[in-house]
Amino acid sequence: MKRFIIFLTLITITTLNVMAQKKIVQTAGRTQLGEFAPEFARLNDDILFGEVWSRNDLLSLRDRSLVTLTSLISQGITDSSLTYHLQEAKKNGITRTEISEIITHIAFYAGWPKAWAAFRQAKEVWKEDTSVEDAKSCFQQEMIFPIGEPNNAYAQYFKGNSYLARISGEQVPIANVTFEPGCRNNWHIHHATKGGGQMLIGVAGRGWYQEWGKPAQEILPGTVIHIPAGVKHWHGAAADSWFAHLAFEIKGENASNEWLEPVSDEEYEKVNGQ
Repeated sequence: MKRFIIFLTLITITTLNVMAQKKIVQTAGRTQLGEFAPEFARLNDDILFGEVWSRNDLLSLRDRSLVTLTSLISQGITDSSLTYHLQEAKKNGITRTEISEIITHIAFYAGWPKAWAAFRQAKEVWKEDTSVEDAKSCFQQEMIFPIGEPNNAYAQYFKGNSYLARISGEQVPIANVTFEPGCRNNWHIHHATKGGGQMLIGVAGRGWYQEWGKPAQEILPGTVIHIPAGVKHWHGAAADSWFAHLAFEIKGENASNEWLEPVSDEEYEKVNGQ
């Protein structure tokens, strides 16, 4: 019975290993060197990328990519082979944040110039993969107020994604509103029969404020915008920058907020081009 259990265990382990393997098929060698150097092409396609990289049940494809990149960058190899392995590393799950940290770590052991050269190629491979979370984390470091949570309650009145963090709910209600690049709210009006309105203070990044019929005003950190009750306006981020401002609700009698039409792309592009 004991031998039978051991036998089943071995069969299970073997099965799991086979199932975990992903066979890698490479044809670059034969495509580029098949007639000129057929044996090299065979070794490249069948042995290096075939047998070796297919042993991913022993070392994952992600880890093999990491080891390969470290070796190439350390030797100062920055030709098309590095580009290929950077692309494979991305496919194998290495993120933009991770490759940045990997190359930075390699720099201390392999040399700063080699890291600079590798970064130029890595930026190209991950140029369309800058995650919102990465960008948001970087922007958070620019300001002392929190970005907060997705502004879901008012999402229907915004073009793009915004975030809201309540700073104070007593005396003067204050919120930190963060806009992703290109995000802006609809035209709107703060109504009140007496007092009311809103005040904005730029916190980080670059944004815009515009009143109906007037040129837009740029908002930078420290810029103060006073918005009287009854004035139609919008505010949001510049097209190429994250942006955050503190929003102060000015107390007033019979205060309300009226949301109107979205700021058209044409209106927004005109503001960003002024």
